Amino acid sequence: MEKNFSKRVQTPIGYGQHRKKSKILGYLKWAVLGSGILLLGLILFIKFDTGDAAALTDNVLRPILGADRVLFLESIFFNTSDEIKKLTFNPDSEVAPQFNDQNSGSNISGGKLDLDPLAVNSKFKPLAGEGVWHNHPLALFPGEEVMADTFIRSDPDRPYSITTLVQIDMSRIGIGSVAGKKQPGGPVGKPGPGIVPKDIVESGRLVAAFDGGFQYKDGQYGMIVGNTTYLPLKNDLGTFVDYQDGSLKIFDYTGQEIGNANFVRQNCPMLITDGRVTVADERSRALWGRLALGTTDIFTWRSGVGLTAKGNLIFAVGNNLTPQTLAQALQSAGAVNAIQLDINPIWVRFNIFKPTGPGTYSSVPLTHDLADGSKQFLNGYDKDFFYLYKK
Repeated sequence: MEKNFSKRVQTPIGYGQHRKKSKILGYLKWAVLGSGILLLGLILFIKFDTGDAAALTDNVLRPILGADRVLFLESIFFNTSDEIKKLTFNPDSEVAPQFNDQNSGSNISGGKLDLDPLAVNSKFKPLAGEGVWHNHPLALFPGEEVMADTFIRSDPDRPYSITTLVQIDMSRIGIGSVAGKKQPGGPVGKPGPGIVPKDIVESGRLVAAFDGGFQYKDGQYGMIVGNTTYLPLKNDLGTFVDYQDGSLKIFDYTGQEIGNANFVRQNCPMLITDGRVTVADERSRALWGRLALGTTDIFTWRSGVGLTAKGNLIFAVGNNLTPQTLAQALQSAGAVNAIQLDINPIWVRFNIFKPTGPGTYSSVPLTHDLADGSKQFLNGYDKDFFYLYKK
């Protein structure tokens, strides 16, 4: 009897394995739940505290995971956000960009700017002011037309993707370039001043400042200011040059002699070459591919700069853009040659400055949804940027 009873209460064959599997499944459930909570926390952190999130990405995640893996994760985040936006978008909720200090009245005549209305996408419900240039009044040019702004939607599948455009009369306004305290030359022992030059600030001639290009780790794109080479120039890249004779040029650098220049800044391949969008060129495609594991279709904030046939400068910045749609926006505004500048919400910026006293200014971003970079431009910025001043 005892023998038979002992047989009946024996542990079934495989019981230990089943129990082990249950524990493993339990651990996996908690791991998945924990990862989901962590991912949700990261998404909310990125969405609501973009500055610290960018610092976390650059200073912590990149060294641990590597640049390619971080770029891959960023592409997942931004493209997932774009898909959610596409699914939840309500056309009736869309509003035009809210400009700071924009002139709501009629344009001033007699300037050099090309203020013909831009063609807008007929698929979308029109937004007030879309494609119409408005004079952007500047304190240093009272009653004059030297800067104008508008906005368009260049992606036919994304009515919520809005590109703000600024057109600047470069016969009245000069441009300078500043290397950041850390980027792009810091990693090779060439940090820059990271601040608008003292003579420009103290003279009261500062008009505006906007973002530069990528960090060293994102392409090692060339930069020269004055006699200082922060990073050497590389072939097959879009190159922005301010010459000492006052002329500006954006072109595809293939090793040609630059000549006498105040600054040279490269960033990615050309967006537009001689009026033609060139993002999809095979040579350019390979270079764009280095940015995100073979894809250029990352929908995020992007900025770019172009030159018109008249020599006016066009600055463009917008959300949920790819290089292609950024290029199309610049082209629609009249840019015949153009390059991309920086990307992602915290890095794209354009600040207008108004003198308030000797060497002091008040400042606002171009639109309500752009990061305010005024303190960094005036007191020290880790990344490179451009500044505009009254000639």
